[in-house]
Order: sequence, then structure tokens, then C-alpha cells
Amino acid sequence: MKLSPRDAPAYFAKPDPNKAGVLIFGGDAMRVSLKRQQLIKALLGPNAEEEMRLSRMTAAELRKDSATLLDAVKAVGFFPGPRVALVEDATDGLDVVIGAALDEWQPGDAQIVVTAGQLAARAKLRKRFDGRAETVAIGIYDDPPSRGEIEGMLAEAGLRDVPRDASDALFELARSLDPGDFRQTVEKIALYKLSDEAPLSPEDIALMAPATIEAGVDDLLNLVTERQVPKIGPVLRRLEAQGTNPVTLTIQATRHFKQLHQVRSDPGGPGSGIGKLRPPVFGPRRDRMMRQASAWSTPSLELALGSLLETDLTLRSAAKAPEMAVVERALLKIAHMKDKR
Repeated sequence: MKLSPRDAPAYFAKPDPNKAGVLIFGGDAMRVSLKRQQLIKALLGPNAEEEMRLSRMTAAELRKDSATLLDAVKAVGFFPGPRVALVEDATDGLDVVIGAALDEWQPGDAQIVVTAGQLAARAKLRKRFDGRAETVAIGIYDDPPSRGEIEGMLAEAGLRDVPRDASDALFELARSLDPGDFRQTVEKIALYKLSDEAPLSPEDIALMAPATIEAGVDDLLNLVTERQVPKIGPVLRRLEAQGTNPVTLTIQATRHFKQLHQVRSDPGGPGSGIGKLRPPVFGPRRDRMMRQASAWSTPSLELALGSLLETDLTLRSAAKAPEMAVVERALLKIAHMKDKR
């Protein structure tokens, strides 16, 4: 039986214990692994490994000894409760071995869970699970988690009754992070809020979220954008001492001013534009970027981008000028710009 992406989250949360087998496949190994963990935990509970109710085997091990899977399916466990025989990283070459175990499966046997990489619609292994009523095939794609999935992660981590603004911030964050990184971030947030009665806020999320730009560079770009000229030189010296590359610094400055330009020039206004940035910004950084975009006109931002483009070309040319000095001159020039309305 083939399960659609719309129905898959509900199945992972509450799988059918009477199925003979489940195939989980997809191009992103981390996403597949996380869903496999969720499925097995829902089937067996948290202590399956300690109670020896989970039998693991890799595709390579199964190729060496094809009887391993059927032995695990039929084995009688020492502890009571449901069991799972897990085959990881399977390929079409194991279709016959896995198919034979499915043919021999009877109620009370260990459920067969198979993980695989990306499988074409005509792949034998995929068709094997698609074509049986007693088996399930679930494709894992690169779509970000839905709000329902995020709410499930939050509940699992002990975070409930999350306000709408915090939920929106998490939803945007999930669109920019890998699944494993996002799950770790949710766990960090849960630890941070442990014994804290205050509702989860976007500021809490911003504090725990992985940084998208090196903090020192971010500080420098804020000083330039907010025209705090006297403070630019000392921060730039510190970044230079830390080994920051001038070309990298110019690229990050260009990205920052492009984001401001996108926010400022959006037809729906800055509030609409900032919601379209990728990766998303939220919390105090979102408020600060909104203030910066409001303080600059679109023509002035375009002049700043032009200056950064010239700087980038100079750095990549055969010019002998000291590179960090070239960058400093450009940033000071931008910070001194009179706004053109």
C-alpha cells in the first residue's frame, strides 16, 4: 500500500501494528532516519533495544547471510511485546530476500521495517511494498515539516500551548534548517524553557536558533547600516585579527544590503518583504532589520550595492591595494551616504 505525503505524518505518529512491513525511502538520509526512529518508537515504545525487541541489520549483512532477516522475523523474544526487524540502506538487490520474508510473515512475527535511498516508481523493492495490502511504502521528500509535524515535535519535547507568533517563527526556521538541525534546535528550546512558566516567544527561538551569519560580521554590518561610523574601525580590526577574509566580508555585506533592498522594495511593503527572506529572520533581528530598511531609501540601497560590487571586482582583480583597507573604505563610504529619497 502506497501512503501519500499528506497521510504519512499521521501514520508515523500512530502506525498499524498489524502490518507485515513498512518501507521508508527518500534521497535525504537524515529525513529517512528521523522518520524511521519515530515509527519504531511508536511501534515498540522507548525501551525496545534494552528489551531486545529490535533486531537491526544492514543491507551488507543481509547480502552475506540472506537467512538473517527471516530468523529475526520468526525469533521468539525473551521480553513480551511487539518486535521489529530493521533492514537499513536496502537496495533493489535485496528485493527477493525481503520479499521471501514478507511471504513467510504471520501475525505475531516481528514487523519488517526497511529503509532505502531514493527509489524510482518502477523499483522492484518499492513495487513489492506498494502492491500488498499488508505492507506500507512511504516516500520521504525534501518538503519542510508541516505545522502538524512541528506541533508533534514540540509536544514530544514537552512544549505545549505555543503562542501563534512563536509557532510562526518555528515554521519559518524549519524551512531553512536540515531536519536533524531543526529537531536539535527544538530540543535545545525545550531545555531552555524547562521550568519556565512564561510562554515561548520568538526571542527565545532566536536565542536558540543556529546563527546564519558570524556574530562579529553581523555586528559590523549593523554598525554600517545604522551609520555608526566611529565604531566601524575597531570592529573591523577585531575581525581582521580573527582571520576574516576580505572577499567573504564583502560577500556577506552584499547579501545584507540585498536583503534590505528586498524588504524595502517589496510591493506589499517592508512587513511583507521581510517575511519572504530566506533564510528567515525573526525576533530582535527581524525588528532591527525592519528599522534599518525604513531608514534607507531604495535608491540609497542601490548605491550601496553598487559600491560593494566595485569593491568585490577590485578585490578579485590584479590590484595591489591592501584588501582589508579597500573593504574598510567601501564600508565607511556607505555609512557616510546621505539618504536619497
